[in-house]
Amino acid sequence: MKKLMFKSLGPGLLFAGAAVGVSHLVQSTRAGADFGFGLLWALLIAALFKYPFFQFGPRYAAATGETLLDGYKKLGKGVLVVSYSISFITMFIIQAAVTIVTAGLAVNLFGFFDMVTWSLLITILSISILLIGKYKLLDGLMKYVILLLTICTLIAVSVALMKNNQEFTYTQVFPKGAVEITFLIAFLGWMPAPLDISIWQSIWSIEKEKTTSKRTTTKQAIFDFNVGYLGTIFLALCFVVLGSLVMYNSGESFSNKGDVFAGQLITLYTKNLGSLAYVFIAIAAFTTMFSTTITTLDASPRTMSKANDLLFLKKIKLDYWFWILLLGTGTYILLRYFRNDMGLMVKIATILSFLTAPFYAILNFILISGKHTPKKYHPSIYMKILSVCGIIFLIGFSAWFLLNI
Repeated sequence: MKKLMFKSLGPGLLFAGAAVGVSHLVQSTRAGADFGFGLLWALLIAALFKYPFFQFGPRYAAATGETLLDGYKKLGKGVLVVSYSISFITMFIIQAAVTIVTAGLAVNLFGFFDMVTWSLLITILSISILLIGKYKLLDGLMKYVILLLTICTLIAVSVALMKNNQEFTYTQVFPKGAVEITFLIAFLGWMPAPLDISIWQSIWSIEKEKTTSKRTTTKQAIFDFNVGYLGTIFLALCFVVLGSLVMYNSGESFSNKGDVFAGQLITLYTKNLGSLAYVFIAIAAFTTMFSTTITTLDASPRTMSKANDLLFLKKIKLDYWFWILLLGTGTYILLRYFRNDMGLMVKIATILSFLTAPFYAILNFILISGKHTPKKYHPSIYMKILSVCGIIFLIGFSAWFLLNI
């Protein structure tokens, strides 16, 4: 049974690959640098209250053999239209945000070409990998990427803790003022990931079954998801610790320019591990963001293609490759205008993700608890209570943010 469980790992690690990117390398590190350990409450509460809605993606797929998008259509065509529209609006910004961070790391690591050129090269390489290897290669690659990042991050945190001579406090803080409140919402928006990734999870789960020709049980699907989810939370905590130990009260602040930020990020590691570790750390960080770029570049087109088929049947045939080429082109065009302000792009993407989170939370809860899911696969009463609390949290914070901007 244990071998079967571990063999079923795949979509959960893809979740980790998509999540452990900007939210961790950028947002978590910055949270530690600006607030020390003061925003640990935000990280943990976001992880807790978002958990049910992410889990419902693979749970629904395993229970019904369908994606969440199929379920959304059953709730009403208008629901799917709204989801389709949100995905179309946000996918370019999200892809641009992760690509520009990856490009910034590439500039810092290799030292030639500018960020726009690197963005184009990274996008072309990602599309080529997906064209050649498709889901199977993506699934296999992610296991090694997450392992590499975890080992690297654990070493960095351990050394930082051993070298730290300053006292630090665990006093929790609540941001005040427009700038700090905006950062908090952005931090919550992608911690540990945008909520629409639950759709991606359900699609990857179905794709996993196609490649293995075996039906995944709900127990296997939830185990796989939990491994990836707990891993993303643990790594987020590590990046907050790194930001706190190295940059908090140091007088330094992160730049909004991608290449400068990448240099600061690499320095964050090598300052603790020494200059000899520079190349290793830089490659690990680049690999992490590159994997995120590939993962999101795969997921958004799958989502749009599936939604397009459900909405228009065969009247308007826009397949996976149409969407991936459109996304790659749109991302490149967007980066030409925002390449010098990575911070703004990340902020827009993360805030949009948080403001749309209640929509997906409510849909996923209704779908998994209603008539479209066999009753034996419904969540427990405790999970339902947590779901209701999560919906209240997401709506409450969204309303609070809109009233304070």
